[in-house]
Amino acid sequence: MKKNPVDRRTFLKRSILTGAGAVIAPSILAESKNLNSPSSENKTIIKRKLGKTGIELPIVSFGVMRADSPALVQAAVKEGILLFDTAHGYQRGKNEEMLGEVFKNSPRDSFVLATKVEPEGTDRQTGLPGPNVSAKPFLEKLDISLTRLKMDYVDILYAHSLMAKEAVLHPEIILALTTAKKEGKAKHIGLSVHRNEPAVIRAAIESGVYEVILTSYNFKQDHILEVKKAVAEAAKAGIGIVAMKTMAGGFHDKARTQPINCKAALKFVLQDENVTTAIPGNTTFDQLAMNASVNYDLALTMEEKMDLAKGESQGGLYCQGCKQCVPDCKKNLPIPDLMRAYMYTYGYRDNVQAYDLLNTLSVSSNPCSGCTDCTVVCAKNFNVTERIADVARLSSVPAEFIS
Repeated sequence: MKKNPVDRRTFLKRSILTGAGAVIAPSILAESKNLNSPSSENKTIIKRKLGKTGIELPIVSFGVMRADSPALVQAAVKEGILLFDTAHGYQRGKNEEMLGEVFKNSPRDSFVLATKVEPEGTDRQTGLPGPNVSAKPFLEKLDISLTRLKMDYVDILYAHSLMAKEAVLHPEIILALTTAKKEGKAKHIGLSVHRNEPAVIRAAIESGVYEVILTSYNFKQDHILEVKKAVAEAAKAGIGIVAMKTMAGGFHDKARTQPINCKAALKFVLQDENVTTAIPGNTTFDQLAMNASVNYDLALTMEEKMDLAKGESQGGLYCQGCKQCVPDCKKNLPIPDLMRAYMYTYGYRDNVQAYDLLNTLSVSSNPCSGCTDCTVVCAKNFNVTERIADVARLSSVPAEFIS
């Protein structure tokens, strides 16, 4: 008899509440006894190999995007965290400068540094590369990043925010990365992807070039099963997998009164042993302590399982970038990117990141003006019109008032 396919909701509920080994084995939320996780009393950090790079990392690393405290980074080092992830554009370069100051006197082999450069000339809506994509500006930005970081090389260099197979395989983007590696400015090369993850991951495998993939991966994704499959294929091919957006925006609501159980969400992702490490963001010492504690124990408590089961069906701030809404929009607005800016603003409280993203989209402060009847339907049932209005108005604020 042909079995009925298991959809995401059924998979998550069975996994969270029962271990679900019979549904998909090993499941994302396998029982802790199958994970060989040490107890927190053992104080042995769980580490995994980053594909074929030879780098071994604790399963929890540090996404530095919103952090501006050198003391917080230094505290993370004391917690045993090795990988620090930044990007050329974070905090308009100040993020890289801060890391450069923190690590300028540290032995270069005592930490792992990753940065990201976004190739110019790709279409925000489709992710497709345009005719002006070139390795030259990419490499120029990398040189600026290395100057800020006070380093001769980064351990991992990502082509940032690739969304389509054509971009992953584009000769100029590959040339930029391979040139950086050949010149000794990057030990390992990879890509980051915020949406269309399965197709992008499989294109990276096809290329035979990318060594590391930084991908969105969280319990709010409707296509989580397909993401998991693609991640497994990449890991089998020897590509290291780093997870981001693990906490799906951090809150279920704009007012930030309903927090996601972030520790449970982080454990959820790391239950997949094909994921080497995750890079949750930290802006406080309490957040750092909570996230770092997962390095010692992946076992989900019953309360954490129930929080995930409950939170799976709630709204939230995270847009999975499925683009189901885009064909419905009469104005062809870049809705997934606008929703990402919304998450930055109301989930992360990062107005600078949201403002800079909005400026790249070339939308007005009231992009829905003139539409009396919105035809957009969101897969997550978000009120898209309301969210666009809430975030787009930020673009009209003078830059000097954004902080």
